[in-house]
Amino acid sequence: MLWLILPLAALGLAITWLLVSDPLRNFGNGAPPVESLTFERTTLSSDGIRVLVRAGGSEPMTIAQVQVDDAYWQFTQEPAGPLGRGATAWIHLPFPWVLGEAHAINIVTNTGATFEHEIAVAVSTPTRDAGNLASQALLGVLVGLVPVAIGMMFYPALRGVGRSGMNFLLALTVGLLAFLLVDATAEAFDLAAESAAIFQGQAMVVLAAAASFLLLMAAGRRDGVPTGLALATFIALGIGLHNLGEGLAIGAAFAAGAAGLGTFLVLGFMLHNITEGIGISAPMLKKRPPLWTFVGLALLAGGPAVIGLWIGSLAYAPQWSALALAVGAGAILQVIVEVTAY
Repeated sequence: MLWLILPLAALGLAITWLLVSDPLRNFGNGAPPVESLTFERTTLSSDGIRVLVRAGGSEPMTIAQVQVDDAYWQFTQEPAGPLGRGATAWIHLPFPWVLGEAHAINIVTNTGATFEHEIAVAVSTPTRDAGNLASQALLGVLVGLVPVAIGMMFYPALRGVGRSGMNFLLALTVGLLAFLLVDATAEAFDLAAESAAIFQGQAMVVLAAAASFLLLMAAGRRDGVPTGLALATFIALGIGLHNLGEGLAIGAAFAAGAAGLGTFLVLGFMLHNITEGIGISAPMLKKRPPLWTFVGLALLAGGPAVIGLWIGSLAYAPQWSALALAVGAGAILQVIVEVTAY
């Protein structure tokens, strides 16, 4: 235990010394501080436009002016005052935005630095009321739960395929999971690039995926290589985490006003999620489980799409979406390893 605590204590002392002594202060050359501002959320309502910004500069920064479509507008900031590194603030603009039009926002700091943000299609942001939540839940069910359940309905027909047919289905499952892995990883890196630099997005994605993979491998191999229902559960978990990311994408598309994009995303996800139901069923062909098992696996695989859609439309942030997709990618990689070893 001592040899485990000692290096951690040494690391803590080194970090404390670095923060207290600030040895880099002597390297300052009088240049203005580096400023960075990231737009994380945009909401539109009858009161105007609100944007959530996060500061990432080396020194506290002050928002001096805000332009909308090249015209200066009065604004209120919550909380008021300079923004330290990593701090967030809501900027409210009483701007009469036009439905369906594009608008450009330009924030100017007291040092003259400018940061631009585009609203591609102006549309009112969904509100947190029972009607909207119910509609989004229904959409999430159509995206995640229904197609997975439809895929599982092929289970009786699949039981008579024989050993070679089962091997083919497992190979098909690995191919599907490999596609989901590539898709989730690429989307996670894209979202990480949109997040504030303070989050170190790309490193966060790699570390989160690795941690997810290792933790699930340790849990799955506790009693040996998972087979049958245990393997199907891991497949459903990995697919569920990926469907969480799909829900985030659809919710963000609708919140941004890209309703057409959201509709095409829904259709595309519904079609390929049917194959996910088949992949979940494949490891259980040798022994038929009770009906409630299929219900539970369908909820595990498809239910997260509802949660993702709620988050994506009401509280979208690129860094947390990237983190969710990275965790999903790690889970999918663990499932690929286990299915290959089955």
